[in-house]
Amino acid sequence: MSDAEIREPVQKRSIETKDKIIEAGFELICNDGYYNTNTAKIAKKAGVSTGIVYQYFKDKRDIFLVGLERYADHIFYPMINISNINFEKKDLAKLIKDMINKFISNHKLSAIAHEEITAMTHSDKDVAFYFYKREMEMTNKFATILIDNGFTISNLNEKVHIVIGLIDNLCHEIVYHKHKELDYNVMTDIVVCEIENILTK
Repeated sequence: MSDAEIREPVQKRSIETKDKIIEAGFELICNDGYYNTNTAKIAKKAGVSTGIVYQYFKDKRDIFLVGLERYADHIFYPMINISNINFEKKDLAKLIKDMINKFISNHKLSAIAHEEITAMTHSDKDVAFYFYKREMEMTNKFATILIDNGFTISNLNEKVHIVIGLIDNLCHEIVYHKHKELDYNVMTDIVVCEIENILTK
């Protein structure tokens, strides 16, 4: 089917059908893997025919990319939708620990999806671009929160980007790597201390 034949729904029922396809496709790809999912499986899970799927999407990749934009922020970038955080500078460590705990919880809830989507960043330029955009949005969001709470930091975006990388790597270690030889409470305290140093000195 050509792009010209793929329709954008306007009626409520058609919009709901398209949404069901997106949700079903994204869930299947995250849980079963991109290469283990096809449009027939997506159609079955969404409760529609394969032909209906092709009325709205070119292929499963098309479905996945829309789902990525719609659903993946809560898996990878939970802070993007957070606003109006007020805290005292002395409470920075608590804010960082809260961020770490939130990241860990999200990684645990969506571990399979996280691994599948992260792997796709190495083979699909559009998935990689999604991460590129969100990483900078996350950096800008956290930088804005710090500015709004009275922080004046040189090279703020660069430092915040490093901080987010430290938090993300810590979460990956705790949720995925699970080295028994490491004390994760100690590691978390070290990361929090280093982040405080980066943002306050």
